[in-house]
Amino acid sequence: MRLRVEFTTEPFDLDEAPAHALVARQVVEAAELDAVDVGPFGNTAEGGADAVLTAVDALLRKTLEAGATRISLQLNVVGEDK
Repeated sequence: MRLRVEFTTEPFDLDEAPAHALVARQVVEAAELDAVDVGPFGNTAEGGADAVLTAVDALLRKTLEAGATRISLQLNVVGEDK
């Protein structure tokens, strides 16, 4: 199964990226995912179910530790593994 996760971390800071946002970027870029798109207001990552779920677990734990007060995410099944 292939999954796509879309997520944001808060609080926002338009002047500079907060620590939790930088940690989120590091987590998804280090994960074994097929596609990662990091933007100022939202992020997406896609890959096999195990890789995405492992990355989501790390993302939640590490961004909370780095000061996130809210994490919004949406997880979608986007197909079968090839």
